[in-house]
Amino acid sequence: MTDDLRGRFVVALNLDGVADKAVFMERAVRALDLPDWFGRNWDALADSLTDPSVWPEAAAGQGLLIVVTGWRGYATARPQEWEIAQGVFAEAVDRTPGLSVALALGGSHEDPADLPG
Repeated sequence: MTDDLRGRFVVALNLDGVADKAVFMERAVRALDLPDWFGRNWDALADSLTDPSVWPEAAAGQGLLIVVTGWRGYATARPQEWEIAQGVFAEAVDRTPGLSVALALGGSHEDPADLPG
C-alpha cells in the first residue's frame, strides 16, 4: 500500500557537511523548527517526530514529509549514528500517521520549494 504524499508540508533536512551527531541534531532543530527545550538526542528526536504538535505549524492538518538530503557523507563518516538515525526515522513513520521521511539520492536542497512535486 502506498502513502499519498500530495499536499504534505515538505521540509528539507540538509545534512551536507554533517560529520557528527551534534551537528545532525542542530540541522534537525533548524529544519524542523524544534522548540528550545528539544533535548538534542535520539529519544528527543523520536518524540518530536511522533508528536504532530511539535511539527512546523504549516504541517498541521496536512501531514509532514521530511526529505533528507546530503546524507551520504554523514552515513560514511558515522555509520553507526546514521543507522540509529534511520531507525528513528523508520519507527517514527511507522507510529505516526501523516509523517513520511524520504532519503534523497540526488543533490542537496536548502529550500523545500526546490524539491520536485
